[in-house]
Amino acid sequence: MTAHFVWTCQWLLMIMCCCAVIYGAFAALAMPSFGARRSGDPFIDASRPLPAVSVLKPLCGAEPRLFENLATFCEQTHPCFQLLFGVSSPRDPAIAIVRRLQAAYPHIDIELAINSSVHGSNLKVSNLINMAGLARHDIIVIADSDIAVEPEYLITVSAPLADPSVGVVTCLYRAQGVGGFWPRVGALFINEWFAPSVRVAHAGGSRRFGFGATLVLRCATLARIGGFAAIKDSLADDYWLAEHVRALGLRTVLSEVTVATDVIEPTFTMLWQRETRWLRTIRSVNRPGFASLFITFTTPWVLAGALLVLHLCAATSAALHLFAAKAMALTTIAGLISRVLLHARSARHSRSFWRDLPLVPLRDILLAVQWVAAAVGSNVIWRGQRLPVDNRVGQPGSEIMKASDGR
Repeated sequence: MTAHFVWTCQWLLMIMCCCAVIYGAFAALAMPSFGARRSGDPFIDASRPLPAVSVLKPLCGAEPRLFENLATFCEQTHPCFQLLFGVSSPRDPAIAIVRRLQAAYPHIDIELAINSSVHGSNLKVSNLINMAGLARHDIIVIADSDIAVEPEYLITVSAPLADPSVGVVTCLYRAQGVGGFWPRVGALFINEWFAPSVRVAHAGGSRRFGFGATLVLRCATLARIGGFAAIKDSLADDYWLAEHVRALGLRTVLSEVTVATDVIEPTFTMLWQRETRWLRTIRSVNRPGFASLFITFTTPWVLAGALLVLHLCAATSAALHLFAAKAMALTTIAGLISRVLLHARSARHSRSFWRDLPLVPLRDILLAVQWVAAAVGSNVIWRGQRLPVDNRVGQPGSEIMKASDGR
């Protein structure tokens, strides 16, 4: 019985390793090569006048490179847009950054909202609620403070809304580490795990996502879901905003635009808190998806496969064991190739490929440990604020949504 149990466990481990290798190959192929551009955007109709856009950017503190990132929004080729920044304290150092922008770009419609009113447990959403009344245009773009964009960004991300069946447009993002070793490790979390997993899900037909890097929707759609008040107590506010829109029967579009974001956490502790917060947020909105994430950690499975090969070779010379050892050896080699290929397709250039290649095993193993840690715990820390993970307030069908519908 013991030998049978061990053999069953070995076959189960071989199956899991094969699944991880297959996923790694799909993830590598799903990623566009760095710098790849499309020949055209099917949503953009040059004969149509471009609708005016209000960009809402909630701010909190003077982050590294904040001026440079915000300045990319001032250099858009879109003919008519408003930049609306919001802070919750008159002493917020981000105010000075916005004043610099206003001085540097006097021809751009830049407005600053300073309002300390709190509307719910999510302070970012409170900020958005305070800003929303100042938005003057029919298209709303919500974008996090730490992203940088190309000059055609506003034109491209707002174009899909010309289709009445589209309710919200969102963007993936590419990370760059700012300030040392741990930011580099954090950038790999986004570039080589988060973004590929989204692209694999998207290729498989999933559209249940929404990312704070960019959310674009019509003012009328925002009003139909009850405004930002519908998500004022939600942890995953960006996801649930898009989910509310989908509940109206409207589609989500993942834009081909990939924006840039900074990873600035200088210490292991700060990076751990941020990434476990992300993983617990995934757990809160998609428990089956979170449970299946273990298959996306390629390096631990490759290492397990290599150890299994050594065990099978040393245990016995039986033909079945030798066949399994050879099959597992080929699987392990394929896993290594797929993981290196994913790293190559995610790298910004050849220098970053070689520089960060030694970090790949550390990144994957750390991610597996974080996944285990994120499976438990009922709170996360976000900008010094403790928020509950399993918060059901503000989701479609909740009391907030019923109130917004007049029920």
